[in-house]
Amino acid sequence: MATMQAVRCGLTALLTVAVMGDWAGLPLVYSVAFLLGVAEVLFDVAAQSILPAIVERDQLERANGRLLGVEIVANEFAGGPLGGALFALGRALPFGLSVATFGTAGLLVTRLQGSFAPTRASSPTTVWRDIREGVTWLVGHRLIRTMAIMVGVMNMMFSANNAILVLFALERLGIGEVGFGLLLVPVALGSVVGSLLADRLRRSLGVGVTLIGSVIMMGSGLVGIGVTKSVTLVVVFSLVIGAANMTWNVITVSLRQSLIPDHLLGRINSVYRLLAWGTMPIGAALGGFLASVFGLASPFLVGGAVFLTLAALTWPVVNSRTVEDARAADVS
Repeated sequence: MATMQAVRCGLTALLTVAVMGDWAGLPLVYSVAFLLGVAEVLFDVAAQSILPAIVERDQLERANGRLLGVEIVANEFAGGPLGGALFALGRALPFGLSVATFGTAGLLVTRLQGSFAPTRASSPTTVWRDIREGVTWLVGHRLIRTMAIMVGVMNMMFSANNAILVLFALERLGIGEVGFGLLLVPVALGSVVGSLLADRLRRSLGVGVTLIGSVIMMGSGLVGIGVTKSVTLVVVFSLVIGAANMTWNVITVSLRQSLIPDHLLGRINSVYRLLAWGTMPIGAALGGFLASVFGLASPFLVGGAVFLTLAALTWPVVNSRTVEDARAADVS
């Protein structure tokens, strides 16, 4: 984690110098963006994998909720306005601030005391053997495998909606550019609420009901957006979707951390991220196709139907009984 922050610090320092010198062309920007993305994946996978070694198992939902909540506030509320204000004062200032924040974050990571490397077999191994071991474990675990497929399908449908969201806001809802920007706020607000409530919902309703209920709420919210032209209702449905999506994320991340063996956690988290992000381009293309053929509301209606169908099909696998069985098997 510290190494990746050092890499990101160096990359943004290079970009800062390039902006100051007025030689930051597109090839450099694309290259830096690509490498920052690689470093982000490695950092995030390690960050999720290290958490079970830092907090107790019964505190994972609370810890993940707080972490994801802070991330949403920083990314969706603080980062954009701050970056815009700094850019207005000087083009290099936002990048210079990134140098400082990545560097500070790397130093904070080094303050963690202890050795967090999982125990591995002493026999020599290879990258491909490690990947095969991780994929084999994932395919063989019915609950985790089902949730991995679910996140891929859900993100694909979210991407289908996001691909046409600008046109949907401007042409169907009739709001301008400023209104579209404000339309993104309810999802972020809902996400913060979900990050705070996820642990409480899990304790009161149980893991299975909370997870499937979150999928149903997301699907219902998408259908609601698809059938209305009211900006107010779209805002309400967006709040619901944001809260339900964050609740799903907090609980599923915590489940993976509690059920997957320590030495495989990083690899399984990587597969999850591959599925979550890998289906997005497919979803974007699907959203464009649906909107062009059936209208701007169709990606939301189809997405809602897919979510609700997914909830019905996966309930026999993703429920409180199967979760408890998986935990009991892990203990034994």
